[in-house]
Amino acid sequence: MIHLASYAFDHVVYDSEGDVLYLSIGAPQPAADAVETPEGHAVRFDEKHEVIGVTIVSAKWWLEKDGEVKVTLPAAPAVADRREVEAALAI
Repeated sequence: MIHLASYAFDHVVYDSEGDVLYLSIGAPQPAADAVETPEGHAVRFDEKHEVIGVTIVSAKWWLEKDGEVKVTLPAAPAVADRREVEAALAI
């Protein structure tokens, strides 16, 4: 298990030939969307925009270079409450 912020990735696979670490919450599943982090990793989301996995590129290289592997996790999109917006717009 690998923890990143509040996420616990319980499915961990390392490809030593490509130096890529694949992290998933639960069994790996197809992503509905993905974004690249500033470090060059990929964060995968399901259809509800919940994080389901992270692909860490050059994991061993980062660990040896910096002594840590940093992943900047994007915040989930915020959705305003419809009633509050309607009230502000006087609808």
